[in-house]
Amino acid sequence: MIRFLLVLFAASALHAQGVVDVRTSDLTRTVVGADWLSYNGDYTGRRYSSLTQVTPKNAHQLRPEWIFHSNNAGILQVTPVVVAGVMFVTGSNDAYALDAMTGKTLWHHARPVSTGLIDDASGHINRGVAVLGTRLYMETDNAHLLCLDARSGNQIWDVAYAQDNRNYGATSAPLIVKDKVLVGTSGGDDGVRGFVAAFDAETGKEAWRFWTVPSPGEPGSETWPAGDVYKHGGGTTWMPGTYDPALNTIFWGTGNPSPDFDGSVREGDNLYTASLIALDPDTGELRWHFQFTPHDVNDYDATETPVLIDTVYEGKPRKLIVQANRNGFLYILDRTDGTYLASKQFAVQQNWASGIDPHGRPIRTDLQPSKEGTRMCPSYAGGTNWYSPTYSERTHLFYFIAFDECSVVKAKTEAFEEGKAYYSTGASSPPGERGKKILMAYDPIRNAFAWTSPQTGPGRSSAGVMSTASGLVAFGDDAEEFEVVDGLTGAPLYHFNTGQPLHSSPISYAVEGRQYFAIAAGNDLFTFALPPLEPVWK
Repeated sequence: MIRFLLVLFAASALHAQGVVDVRTSDLTRTVVGADWLSYNGDYTGRRYSSLTQVTPKNAHQLRPEWIFHSNNAGILQVTPVVVAGVMFVTGSNDAYALDAMTGKTLWHHARPVSTGLIDDASGHINRGVAVLGTRLYMETDNAHLLCLDARSGNQIWDVAYAQDNRNYGATSAPLIVKDKVLVGTSGGDDGVRGFVAAFDAETGKEAWRFWTVPSPGEPGSETWPAGDVYKHGGGTTWMPGTYDPALNTIFWGTGNPSPDFDGSVREGDNLYTASLIALDPDTGELRWHFQFTPHDVNDYDATETPVLIDTVYEGKPRKLIVQANRNGFLYILDRTDGTYLASKQFAVQQNWASGIDPHGRPIRTDLQPSKEGTRMCPSYAGGTNWYSPTYSERTHLFYFIAFDECSVVKAKTEAFEEGKAYYSTGASSPPGERGKKILMAYDPIRNAFAWTSPQTGPGRSSAGVMSTASGLVAFGDDAEEFEVVDGLTGAPLYHFNTGQPLHSSPISYAVEGRQYFAIAAGNDLFTFALPPLEPVWK
């Protein structure tokens, strides 16, 4: 009886906020307004909000509005989703529905963290949810896909989607495309075989699965040695992709090959690792691929958000895809067929490659990981990483956080063993060196940087950026602050010290006409808004 009353109360509270009922037509909108309906706001991955209440002139008046604290294991890396005044947040394997205006908890779905996990999965990281209709979808640390009732938090179904190797995990938010829920896995450093899988949103039945490491005889298998190396080849899909409804194509970045640093046991380019793959969302068929780092030995995942931009490029309208890659180069591709158009080095220190050839292939130097250790730049953490970029339709600039750091990379042949990581062997910071984060504003038309802004801090944050139609860029900086700057110049407008590192990306949303920003730091979710207008008494 008590459980029934709690569920009834939660449902009533949600109804008071608005109707949580996301249609496929809502997800295909190209304008992000009051609601932030998915991990990146919309299918393009631009993280660009049309809200304009907060401007360069009044951003200094922002103030903390409410804070939600999570007691879950591990730090929050979630991007909240907001629908009709309700905010959905994940921490570890738990999901929460909050009043987006006050932070009050409306319901909480609790699930214990899994035991026996290794590496990234053992951190119980969860980056958020997807919503379709009145249902909410989330991945768990041990690669289960859960379907919950978005109005009550009650579980509808639970599907285990990664088996036969207990090194699998999951850290991503799912992606809804039409009537399917798309998911990926983590564990690319641990000898698993990556894939993207699609499940029927109603029943949970698997619709298709694309393996990022082909089995013998399949296209791309010629880039791997013979034998069963492919079974532990990595190429995981631990961040959500983007989608173009007009082309009916999804774009998903893949992780590094496994083992990470010992390339001697996997000679060849190792498709489709460290790549961008374009898939048919109805069948999972591969339409094209582009490999950023063939035969990667530096842990240069390509899972950073691939951002879709429609613009006039070199004198004619083009459908572009832009990615700031972990290998230290920015790339511009034609997303209709994957044609390489341009690249730009952004890594301050770069010694693994001397440039990119006319076909988009890196021109490698002779540096390789070694038994004694080789200083290589960017570091194994990358010239950038999973933290989200943004593209502003107001400034026509692409913003992202770069990381300036090198690593001493060691390699030694080791056998795969289930239950253990499969780096073979590792990387460390050079003595006396410290990394630095840099906010960069890139003009894809000129293939040049408009401005850069070095940050102060230890170089260990992993917070992303977003932009607004009023010309703002909001992000989590490396000094444990939520910060807002002018998108045209980089001039600081507002900052708030959260007192803890930020490992998430911000969003903006509105409730009852008031604009908010939200970002997670440590185990807390912070929201910010302008002071409310004073009531006028007559």
